[in-house]
Amino acid sequence: MLHDGAEIALLDVREAGQFGESHLLFATPLPYSRLELDVGALVPRKSARIVVCDDGVLGVADRAAKRLQALGYTDVSVLDGGTKGWAAAGYTLFSGVNVPSKTFGELVEHACHTPRVTVQELARMQAAGEDFVILDGRPFAEYQKMNIPGGICCPNAELPYRVSSIVRNPKTRIVVNCAGRTRSIIGAQTLINFGVPNPVVALENGTQGWVLAAFKLERGASRRYPDRIDASALTAAQASARKLMERFSIRSATAGQVEAWLKETDRSTYLCDVRTPEEFKAGSIPGSMHAPGGQLIQATDQWVGVRNARIVMIDGGENVRAPMVASWLKQLGCDACVLEGGVRSGLTGAPSPKPALPSLPSLSAAELKHALDAGRCTVLDLGASMKFREAHIPGSRWSNRIRIAADARNAKVLVVLVAEHADTARLAAMELLEAGIKDMKLLEGGTAAWTRAGYATDSSPADPPDAECIDYLFFVHNRHAGNREAMKQYLAWETGLIAQLDEQDRASFKIGAAH
Repeated sequence: MLHDGAEIALLDVREAGQFGESHLLFATPLPYSRLELDVGALVPRKSARIVVCDDGVLGVADRAAKRLQALGYTDVSVLDGGTKGWAAAGYTLFSGVNVPSKTFGELVEHACHTPRVTVQELARMQAAGEDFVILDGRPFAEYQKMNIPGGICCPNAELPYRVSSIVRNPKTRIVVNCAGRTRSIIGAQTLINFGVPNPVVALENGTQGWVLAAFKLERGASRRYPDRIDASALTAAQASARKLMERFSIRSATAGQVEAWLKETDRSTYLCDVRTPEEFKAGSIPGSMHAPGGQLIQATDQWVGVRNARIVMIDGGENVRAPMVASWLKQLGCDACVLEGGVRSGLTGAPSPKPALPSLPSLSAAELKHALDAGRCTVLDLGASMKFREAHIPGSRWSNRIRIAADARNAKVLVVLVAEHADTARLAAMELLEAGIKDMKLLEGGTAAWTRAGYATDSSPADPPDAECIDYLFFVHNRHAGNREAMKQYLAWETGLIAQLDEQDRASFKIGAAH
């Protein structure tokens, strides 16, 4: 089914940490704790073929399948045996997140021989005062956390659109970096594919390689791409984008065509706006998803849950950024096209429907304090496990939608739910209602309201214990906290992905060699 060319959504409904430890290559992560909130965007067509997956033991796939059917999805199956059954049948399981996109980046480097530079060589270039510029291909928020000293933020989708406004001399060497490997590779190869005259290289291993080589990162930097685009440079970029569309046989679609696609009942169509956060906030096409700065290439499964669906790229109408992203999605094996005129095309789109969730009465921080002091309630915190470790209401316990019914089994009369986002608490409340627990309330404003009211919080570095932190993938996240071993493990994971592919999986990628 994964390789028959028809549409399929393979949804792994375990929490992020569980998914990241071991999953099928083309599985889309859709945690049960957020199922109804996210499935409408990930799987917009109710008649799409869906296979739900867990580890074969948890039983959460069966629960999720029933929820999906209640939402009106008509073609829902559960993978027999889950990931354990998949492995027992002799198929490969993968660890990590965004695996198809990460694997794709490694395959691009192999196929296109993308030039690269080591962190040691870059440090030597800096010390020698050579003529080069460092462009950080990540979104601005990631860049601000840490960056290579002197680097300028220019997310990958913005690179061909804005590079000539940053680098004036065609002889200046351009170094593209990210936190690890794949966005460096894609960013550098993007500029090469667009035919920029400058020598372009990817920084091997990115900011993690920089730290592992004992160099210091810059933090809190604010250098970023210019907002203004030079008219003559834009004309050249548009010409390059047209050549790219021809090279990869990328079609464009009118607003009328896309309107017709959105009404089809036998095919899924996604609208993806690839512009900057500021541009998207100023206004977009109803029903479009914001996938900025090349992140759609980097983490396709965060936006698109149906393999072989149509993906329509939307930019500002300049016809540079949408073709750039489409060219990579086409090579990823997706059916990608460009909306003519972008946000100015006249496409009306359609707003995504919101799920119906149970109402949940609330109580204030003062009321909760009174109930706790009187011993009249059980408090369950549904936030991130790592945030619970940092700060939680005294006497509360960490829980999750998967386990909340069991956690509340011996609860005192009133159950109080604490959540950063009220809707996640409302989903968890559905589990409690089905378990016969009806006396429950939501803390208005969550832990932040408790703190604002002047009440103290507790912290514990081991509560919940690591084994229970099912929403957290340690080796991916700890690398950003300065954990050198996690960095080494992550880089080894990235470079080892290609070796895990079988011939059928590898054939899913359609990488064209660079000219």
